[in-house]
Amino acid sequence: MLPAARGRLSEELFAALAANDAVSERSIPRPDSPDDEQIALWALYELHYRGFDEVDADREWDPDLLRLRRDLERSFEERLRTWVSIPEAAGPVSEVIEKLIAVDDAPSIARFVQRRATGDQVRTVLQHRSIYHLKESDPVSWIVPRLEAGPKAALAGLQFDEYGSGQPSRLHHRLFADGLRAAELDDTYGRYIDEAPVEILELNNAMSLFGLHRRWRGAGLGHLAVFEATSSLPSRQMAQGLRRLGFPEPVAHYYDEHVEADAVHEQLALRLICDVLVEEEPDQRDSVLFGAATCLELEARYARKILRQWDAA
Repeated sequence: MLPAARGRLSEELFAALAANDAVSERSIPRPDSPDDEQIALWALYELHYRGFDEVDADREWDPDLLRLRRDLERSFEERLRTWVSIPEAAGPVSEVIEKLIAVDDAPSIARFVQRRATGDQVRTVLQHRSIYHLKESDPVSWIVPRLEAGPKAALAGLQFDEYGSGQPSRLHHRLFADGLRAAELDDTYGRYIDEAPVEILELNNAMSLFGLHRRWRGAGLGHLAVFEATSSLPSRQMAQGLRRLGFPEPVAHYYDEHVEADAVHEQLALRLICDVLVEEEPDQRDSVLFGAATCLELEARYARKILRQWDAA
């Protein structure tokens, strides 16, 4: 179902989508807030994924909706550029990305879960993360046909693993759904979108932005590299925290799966995808680094937000 509106823009947009009205015939106001902008952008992106029961599938390529999406994307891009700077450093992009990760001082939700989190706090994280993990790796799949042979082959191999190596029960998003059900949470796709803070929307929208635009293919791969390179240790910490709290094994198993898999994916993404892409297309270097820095920044913004809330409580 369409999410709840978060302002005048999303209210008018969702009404037009549900009524199958032309957006050009309605007065679509400017966003009231980043929340309003991001939920509208998320919904427009979802038309390219699984869509909505209330929305005609033909609206995916509605020219007026695409124009609105472009305007929202431009606003989002401008904000990202104020938050993120491209590092100026020589050497392979893999080494520059590793240095970015090494100096990143963002707080760690996984470490908090490992040591201190309550069961309710963990359920909140699972709900927020479900917005991505129930379609895990799908935004990256848009990039595959936009690459030359070297990075394409490596990315296809990584994606094959993400999609369960041909076994439906092993798809990573299926493993996460299994964990949600075991934790007595709803595994319906998009179920917790109304609970997601704007920082989670920004995280997801950045991946869709990079995946759906050929000009951002380098950023999408830089984002992927950081996502994979910062996943293995946090996944181990999450699994330990879940077992500390007595969560059912399927929840911890999802994170167990990522301890080893993402250690392998890290090297694939850094060296066989990002380095090779920049060797073949040197003009993509800044884009790769922008995507890498964006991943770190948006993850940090979410971690600071949720941990501040928990500290205040």
